[in-house]
Amino acid sequence: MDFHEKTLSKDYKFKGEVVNLRVDTVKTPGGNSATREIVEHPGGVAIVAITDEGNIVMERQYRRPFDDILYEVPAGKLNYGEDPKECGMRELEEETGYKAKSFESLGFIYPSPGFSNETLHLYVAKGLYQGEMHRDKDEYLDVEEAPLQELVDQIIAGTISDAKTVVSLLKVNELIRRNKI
Repeated sequence: MDFHEKTLSKDYKFKGEVVNLRVDTVKTPGGNSATREIVEHPGGVAIVAITDEGNIVMERQYRRPFDDILYEVPAGKLNYGEDPKECGMRELEEETGYKAKSFESLGFIYPSPGFSNETLHLYVAKGLYQGEMHRDKDEYLDVEEAPLQELVDQIIAGTISDAKTVVSLLKVNELIRRNKI
C-alpha cells in the first residue's frame, strides 16, 4: 500500500528565525481530508568529540523549553544550504574551542518526525586540537569531558535525556564495541 499523502494546501501560521509553522491540508491514502501541523527547521548537527585520552567532550546548557540544564554533545543549527560537515566543524570549534583532524559522519536522524522536518546529522570527531571559541552572544554553556562508559551509564539511568546525545553516544559506543571506530 502507498502511504503517501497528497498536499492540498499549505497555510503558514508563523515564520521565525529558527522555525516556521505551517498547517497542511492533505488527502490521506484512504481518500479522506486531514490537517498536519508541520514545524519547518533547517536541521542541525551533533558531534561526538573524542579526546586522545578517550573521553567525550560534553556541554551543560540551559534549555528554555524544559527550563532545565541539559547534558549534551556539542551541536548546532544548520544555515539553509550549509554543508552539514562544515557546520559541524564550525560548531565544534565555536562551542568548545576544539578542532578535529578527523571528522566522520555517523549518519542522520529525524528527531521528531511526527511534526517536524528537522534532520540532525551526526559526526564523530577525533584528533582534537585547540582552536578558538566563538560562542553566539546569547549562548552560555560549560564544556567538560567524561568517559564514554560513564555517559552510557547515565543514559541507561535516565540522567541524560537529550535525544541527539542519547543516539549519538550509543551509536559511537556500539561502533567502538564492533571495532569500527
